[in-house]
Amino acid sequence: MMIEKYISALLYRYQCVIVPGFGAFLTEVQSASFNQASQTFFPPKKSISFNAQLLHNDGLLANHIALEEGISYAKAVIVISQCVSQWKRQLAHDQTVYIKPIGSLQLNATAQLIFEPQLSTNYLTSSFGLSTVSAPAIGRAEILETPSEQKPIITLASRRVRKYNFLKYAAVFVVAGSIGGTIYKQEHDAFIAQETLEVEKAVQEKVDHQIQQATFFIEKPLTPVVLTVKEAVVIKPYHIVASAFKSEENAAKAAAELAKKGFDSSFLEKNKYGLHPVLYGSYANLAEAQQAMRAIHKKHNKEAWLLVK
Repeated sequence: MMIEKYISALLYRYQCVIVPGFGAFLTEVQSASFNQASQTFFPPKKSISFNAQLLHNDGLLANHIALEEGISYAKAVIVISQCVSQWKRQLAHDQTVYIKPIGSLQLNATAQLIFEPQLSTNYLTSSFGLSTVSAPAIGRAEILETPSEQKPIITLASRRVRKYNFLKYAAVFVVAGSIGGTIYKQEHDAFIAQETLEVEKAVQEKVDHQIQQATFFIEKPLTPVVLTVKEAVVIKPYHIVASAFKSEENAAKAAAELAKKGFDSSFLEKNKYGLHPVLYGSYANLAEAQQAMRAIHKKHNKEAWLLVK
């Protein structure tokens, strides 16, 4: 049985898919980008990476195969183990393992696994239907102006004199009209300001008179109103998973053990695979969760993984 299609299906929904005994495929959301060299816009996507240190069986892949194939969980674990053994044999013989449509794996000179993702597959569901867009640079052509032949201008002296005289009188009329318009505007503005001031005075006198005649009284004191402000609810969708148990009692015990070690531990409700994920902690943003997970990998558990829910 080829398990590649089941790994690929889970990468659309989960940030980490562990293949027990082999490693884990991790996804990270990348925003839209522009390639200057190829003049191409790329839509948002999930980049795929591989971590050979995450080997612990969290039950996600085995449960998914069991449900899709209609087999038991134990049988699904055996199927995964057989496929992993085949991949390891290929790598031991310096062969490349192709996990379509995710990418390929091979060993380098120092016997380390090198993962090469297949860029044509975008696991970000919100980007379905979006493709790359080419935007070639727009060239600018210079327009050269050809000088046109100049025709001689023939004017009569008398006609030029009349034109100058007309312009002179027109300028005098324009200046005079501008001065008259300015004087009229100033007088009009002063009149409007005076009228406005008189109206404001009359209104203010009327208001003052009404205030003097008014009587204010309170028949019954008002009951004080106490306002309560609810604390803002902080949503923490990023969870660092330590393990998963079918029994709620076992999950509670594991969470209590982590709490004794100083973690803000808890466990989630049973998922569709029948497991209770036990958490080291939950976080509001991805950067904070990744920083905490690196610390846990270094000091406590290298097989802890990130769940987004």
